[in-house]
Amino acid sequence: MDREPDLSAADQQLIERARTLIASLPDNENHTVAAVVRDSTGRLFEGVNLYHFTGGPCAEPVALAVAAAGRAAPLDLIVAVGNRGRGVLAPCGRCRQILFDDYPGIDVLVPDGQQVRRVGIRELLPYAYNWHAENSG
Repeated sequence: MDREPDLSAADQQLIERARTLIASLPDNENHTVAAVVRDSTGRLFEGVNLYHFTGGPCAEPVALAVAAAGRAAPLDLIVAVGNRGRGVLAPCGRCRQILFDDYPGIDVLVPDGQQVRRVGIRELLPYAYNWHAENSG
């Protein structure tokens, strides 16, 4: 694997962990994306999507739930990787909103042409609806 020039070795490790996870699963349509989230102590938590015609969960919120169940420290970085060699995937709109609402300081690894960039969730969702602010008054 070529190293992304602007990512740390720890960031690269996150991508590789997600690639390894999705490659280890049977090739089917139920689990097509793996996500890995890192907390501030360096612990990693994994999740995969669960495709279902009723709208099963994406890999990112599954990884977030696994982190919560594992009593993670504050989360600082998340990445999702697609099966069949699709590489790093940007989070969908629903996942961006979840990340913004529950983890406003988290960074996300996203594809940028042939590179992968690390960006803050606010950069991915610059004009997000902030329901916390709306409901705090």
